[in-house]
Amino acid sequence: MTELLEKCTLAKDASFKMAGVSTVTKDNALDAIASALVSRADEIIAANAEDIKNARAKGTREAMIDRLTLTKERIDGIAEGVRQVRSLADPIGEVVKMWKRPNGLEIGQKRVPMGVIAIIYEARPNVTVDAAALCLKTSNACILRGGSEAINSNKALMRVMQDAAYGAGLPEGSLNIIEDTSRETAAELMKMNGYVDMLIPRGGKGLIKSVVDNATVPVVETAAGNCHVYVDGSADLGMAKKIVMNAKVQRPSVCNAAETLLVDKKIADKFIPVIFDALKEKNVEIRADKNAKNIYADVLDVTDEDYYTEYNDYIIAVKVVDGVDEAIAHINKYNTKHSEAIVTNDYAAAQKFLNEVDAAAVYVNASTRFTDGFEFGFGAEIGISTQKMHARGPMGLEALTSIKYIVYGSGQIRE
Repeated sequence: MTELLEKCTLAKDASFKMAGVSTVTKDNALDAIASALVSRADEIIAANAEDIKNARAKGTREAMIDRLTLTKERIDGIAEGVRQVRSLADPIGEVVKMWKRPNGLEIGQKRVPMGVIAIIYEARPNVTVDAAALCLKTSNACILRGGSEAINSNKALMRVMQDAAYGAGLPEGSLNIIEDTSRETAAELMKMNGYVDMLIPRGGKGLIKSVVDNATVPVVETAAGNCHVYVDGSADLGMAKKIVMNAKVQRPSVCNAAETLLVDKKIADKFIPVIFDALKEKNVEIRADKNAKNIYADVLDVTDEDYYTEYNDYIIAVKVVDGVDEAIAHINKYNTKHSEAIVTNDYAAAQKFLNEVDAAAVYVNASTRFTDGFEFGFGAEIGISTQKMHARGPMGLEALTSIKYIVYGSGQIRE
């Protein structure tokens, strides 16, 4: 039996037991996981150091190494995310609604686990913990397949979580990580019908396309983040500068970082010199259209391909637009339906942007960096869905449940 089949079998068997695990047991397990992550941080960081060493040897970009890196502070933050998941209400067993038919039948919708959730993801070891915590809280078994870049970190995190969760009473097999990081194994996982009830890809455009194109199990698409900030003609330019800088440079390697800046031509002369100087101070490479270059020449030329690109790096594309309508048209053409922001003091422009921009999260006067399960109060997220079916945006607990119809009768038969 291959490793994949063995762990899929363990997860499937555990999923039936997980459906009967009490909220108290699940919460105790999450408490134990959070405590263990903190107390065994040195063990996790040592494993992570091996991954960082290997990444540097391969010439990995610093922005991506930052994405990979675990510190005690980051582990504390990950543990806090687990505690926040633990503090949330358990959705399993909730009767969403109930109604009575004329024949006396009482019909209800009850939240139940998906069963086995698989996640294929890249070099972000925090996903290992976020995904496991959300799956456990919703009584799902999970199968995690991270990338080779973080394999040592992921194995250490999983070892810590398994010890804590199983010691607290969760069934063995409810937490699994695939240690074989080959593409062949990932491709096989995409076709584990009968074992996997939902597959979630988290990573770059290539990974997501591969999963969507090749999977035969149900998939929730979590697209890459080609996010925009549009600075409207009525914007407070001090606020706009803070939002643009945060969205681009606070952590450029993540999916909710801004990749394109759109500037209303009404304020371009005032705002572009200020924001370009600030971006250059942070070593951001600026690729701008001719209208922006007419104002500030010492930047690179932008291409149409740039507008489609998720850089995950200190690079930004810039375009001067003729108002909110052109900004919306540009965003809807080039974006990945992730997160988009407008900076404005014009109520009508804000409402038009909210209504007409096609994205999972749309912001008025705030950074796109807030599109995150923790920031939205979900404790953590298992992914940011950019599709419109079942779940959209940061996927918290409810997105990992299904509905079962429960029907109470008193002897009714259908005539």
